Amino acid sequence: MLNCRNDVLTITKQLVSIRSIVNTEGESIFAHSLYTMINSYPYFQANPDHVVIEKTLNDEKDRYNVLAFVKGTKGNSNRTVIIMGHMDTVGVDDFNQQEDYAFMPDEWMDFLQKQEIPEAAKKNLNPDEWLFGRGALDMKSGLASNLFLLSYFSEHPEELDGNIVFIAECDEEDGSHGILSAVTTLNRWKEEHGFDYVSAINADFVSPLYEGDPNRYIYKGTVGKLLPAFYITGAETHVGSAFEGLDPNFIAAELTRQISYNSALSNVAQGEYTIPPIALKQMDLKTEYTVQTALGAYVYYNFFIHSWTPKEALNILKEQAEIAFRGALDLYKKRYKAFTELSGDTYSEVSWKPRVLLFEEMDEMLIQTHGKVYVESMEAYKQTLLHDDSLDIRMFALRVVEEAWKWMEDKSPAIILFYSSLYYPRIEISGETENEQVLIKALDVAVEKIQANYQQPIKVKNFFPFISDMSFMGLSDDDVAIQAVKDNNPAWGTKHSVNYEAIRELNVPVINIGPYGMGAHKKLERVEIQYSMEIVPNLTKLVIEEVLRNPK
Repeated sequence: MLNCRNDVLTITKQLVSIRSIVNTEGESIFAHSLYTMINSYPYFQANPDHVVIEKTLNDEKDRYNVLAFVKGTKGNSNRTVIIMGHMDTVGVDDFNQQEDYAFMPDEWMDFLQKQEIPEAAKKNLNPDEWLFGRGALDMKSGLASNLFLLSYFSEHPEELDGNIVFIAECDEEDGSHGILSAVTTLNRWKEEHGFDYVSAINADFVSPLYEGDPNRYIYKGTVGKLLPAFYITGAETHVGSAFEGLDPNFIAAELTRQISYNSALSNVAQGEYTIPPIALKQMDLKTEYTVQTALGAYVYYNFFIHSWTPKEALNILKEQAEIAFRGALDLYKKRYKAFTELSGDTYSEVSWKPRVLLFEEMDEMLIQTHGKVYVESMEAYKQTLLHDDSLDIRMFALRVVEEAWKWMEDKSPAIILFYSSLYYPRIEISGETENEQVLIKALDVAVEKIQANYQQPIKVKNFFPFISDMSFMGLSDDDVAIQAVKDNNPAWGTKHSVNYEAIRELNVPVINIGPYGMGAHKKLERVEIQYSMEIVPNLTKLVIEEVLRNPK
């Protein structure tokens, strides 16, 4: 095993000290610092065209990726392994007055020694075993491991029967502009350098899955992620005449009750289940106080998938929305009748029916009804929205749906279902292809060798359970499934687009071997040094070497 602990720890502290909060100037500063660091390695001084810093594509922010490669000299193989990790971190608002400590791990740990913190975290305040700080776990220690390996192989290209490509991408914590831009570069390098991409290894963090969990996890493939959104219209009324209208908030509440934490919406594959959906936003669309009920409400949910396609997910969610709508109306009628019995008022039959439409269904309906004038008007409206910097993709999509709704002749209460953000494709590594078989075998061999020298169990699972840039290394969805993403995202083609064809062209099986720790995205974020800075680099190195042995 390589003696790499101190080197990786030093690099990690150096990387943590550079503020690289997503969507800030720090991302650019970090990328240029990293580019300078890699350029200082003798190999890259001798081969300056083997490292690049590239501005992200179709991105409103000024930020960059850093990519480098080492060509092995052991043989003539073009087999190439990608090692990847992101540079950006989440913000530090949770640190409050201690914000500066977030980027000074040693000082932060000294400070915490004098503070009242949970006992579990206090036990980890041992600088020989743990490192605290923003990004220490997610995922600058993983990036440091990859940098160490890049440096090592640049000094020992004779150990590589093939090549390695290093990616440090930005914007993983928000819109993944970094990896989506890097895919273009990877495909170009395939042509320019003859790289035959056979595997990718991500270095994102892993954590215990339950209290007392002793395992250190490696993941084959990754969960997919959708952001289904629902625009809900009601029937406005004065609050003094509540039962003359239908509050869309009432429907939204029932929708969230139906969808959030619903294990029936956990998607299983290879015996592993996704976490059920949960609401990430729920709001009505009133902009000021009035004594009228809202005309519309908006809610969207995190939705993980292992085997469902985006098209299948829409059908499942549409059914759930119909159940919720029906349930809301039944409850409404029940409460209306109960009130009339109390008050002596006359009960009037409720005429509303559950009505749920996909965005593409409403759009097609409006095209058939209004034709060219609707299409041109909506396109002009979307172009106008692009000038509103306050709108993220999720609010942009909502505004488009609201505008389209104005064209509907039937304004009775309805739910419009659409996608309002980036689709992160699921990746399943099942051994169907030769490259998958080679990667699985290489991982098994590496884990067996390392486990003999490490006391904690290293366990391999099938799906990385968090959102990550692994999703953009390959595409298992067919064209019909991807078309459903495009047709049902109102921001598609203006505020948002993804070159899924380039991802399909890349098509590399990917695993995650990353640092172990706790508290990612939290004030007490911390990484365990032994596993993260000794085991992870050696595991990754062994997998690279096994994959590049070329089994043919």
